[in-house]
Amino acid sequence: MQYLTRKLIKPSELNSNNTLFGGALLRWIDEEAAIHAMQTLKSHTVVTKYMSEINFISSARQGDIVEIGIELESLGRTSISFRCAVRNTWTQKDIITIDKIVFVNVNDDERPQPHGLALADIQAR
Repeated sequence: MQYLTRKLIKPSELNSNNTLFGGALLRWIDEEAAIHAMQTLKSHTVVTKYMSEINFISSARQGDIVEIGIELESLGRTSISFRCAVRNTWTQKDIITIDKIVFVNVNDDERPQPHGLALADIQAR
């Protein structure tokens, strides 16, 4: 797993239990995975299609730093899929895991469009 981004937990990202709000974490994951999909496919026209079950394992508190890890899972004709893990940098505990996040390359009409890459192209980089 390649950990690409770190985030500092601030008061505005806390829930009523004073732990990281799940919605804030999911927003960060979606953004990071989308950026990774865009860079990998060399396309800015990707959209989130699917996220598998989301497993919240532990929490994070204000002042903690979390790392978002993304790993290529598979490549389809119009899509790219990743696995994701987020961990607390201080405790090294996993906070969340997502087995599959799928992005689809789309055209101007928001219809799936082939991205033109093969897995070998990506692995060769």
